[in-house]
Amino acid sequence: MWTGFAVFVLVAIAIDLLVMEKQGAHKVTTKEALVWSLIWFSLAFVFVALLWWYLDGSQGRATANEVSMQFITGYLVEKSLSVDNIFVFLMIFTYFAIPAEFQKRALIIGIVGAIILRAILILVGAWLLAQFHWILYVFGAFLVLTGLKMWFAAGQEPDIESNPALKVLRKYMKITTEFNGEKMTKMINGVKHFTPIFVVLILIGVTDIIFAVDSIPAIFAITNDPFIVLTANIFAILGLRALYFLLADLADRFHLLAYGLALVLVFIGTKMLLLDVYKIPIGIALGVTAAIIAISMFASLWTTRKTAEK
Repeated sequence: MWTGFAVFVLVAIAIDLLVMEKQGAHKVTTKEALVWSLIWFSLAFVFVALLWWYLDGSQGRATANEVSMQFITGYLVEKSLSVDNIFVFLMIFTYFAIPAEFQKRALIIGIVGAIILRAILILVGAWLLAQFHWILYVFGAFLVLTGLKMWFAAGQEPDIESNPALKVLRKYMKITTEFNGEKMTKMINGVKHFTPIFVVLILIGVTDIIFAVDSIPAIFAITNDPFIVLTANIFAILGLRALYFLLADLADRFHLLAYGLALVLVFIGTKMLLLDVYKIPIGIALGVTAAIIAISMFASLWTTRKTAEK
């Protein structure tokens, strides 16, 4: 299964890169983003269907149902938390005035880096949990605190100008505000300068590290199986680029989603803290998570419509 999934990821990335090269630099339309979002979403459920079929034949119906439910719950959690990434990516692109036609390449490079990073962190996390059971409580407390922090910080835009990574880049590298197509460097008076594309790639990488610290413990609260944790994470990441272009113009309409994500983190953190007292069934966890996200999205659309009417 590990080998098959690794081959699938490499083929998917290769196809994505080939399609990108064939299309060239262009602005991704809402229709194109919707089609790709549906493709990635469908592939995730094709994968879990095949996983269920394999486990049903080899380990029984009960195991197949349990593991499949874990994947779907983990995928939903990771997909939901990735929405927060998208809104931060949008702010970064807007801050550096990255043309829409250049954003696609920057995102796919960032996604490849995110996949490698997540794989390393997940394998390390799985090893730590296997060695030290008490780390579950650390993860749980961290998620609860992160959720509370997210709740009180909701609605506040991050100050990109004070970002430590940006300060370091400006201090030690020559950075220009001029673009050189999709290239990351540009020669100015015989001196190599780094373009805003390069700076954005670094900031996207730093942002993903920060969000990975939240999302990886969240899915470990659902399952300790490293294969399910990794596959759910990577499927969520693979659809991140398409989801970005789909939601970029709707960011303001989902202004309450951050509160919903905060509640999801608090709920999952609490589930992890209660693991040795009461194990919340995976079906209930999936239902609560889906309900919180759906309510926050519908509430966002409803309040936005009411404001527009006024």
